[in-house]
Amino acid sequence: MSLPEDLKYAKTHEWTRIEDETATVGITEHAAEELGDVVYVEMPEVGATFEAGESFGTVESVKAVSDLYAPVSGEVVEFNKELEDAPEKINEDPYSAGWIVKLKTSDPGDDLLSASEYKEATDTDG
Repeated sequence: MSLPEDLKYAKTHEWTRIEDETATVGITEHAAEELGDVVYVEMPEVGATFEAGESFGTVESVKAVSDLYAPVSGEVVEFNKELEDAPEKINEDPYSAGWIVKLKTSDPGDDLLSASEYKEATDTDG
């Protein structure tokens, strides 16, 4: 399982990369593998705001539909339009081409997990 060290992770299996006031958000490779082939992603509209831990959309796979949770509070400034026609990018490249939304945030994500902490949590969960 790939876990980039420069990202922060939520226990709900989202990752975020915070640069200046922008948090890029996606789901982890672990979550993508657990879901199976992603067939649809419901994303929020630009301008929508979310608190950390709040559901901002869903991801639908051949196995299940799962909520997506904001790892940090913020306002949606962009969503990944490429996922509308190619949701499989989440499975193929979850940490780059498979990003889902970008949030404008002032939340530093201090409550999120490091890569090693996330790995430990997912190993414990089985």
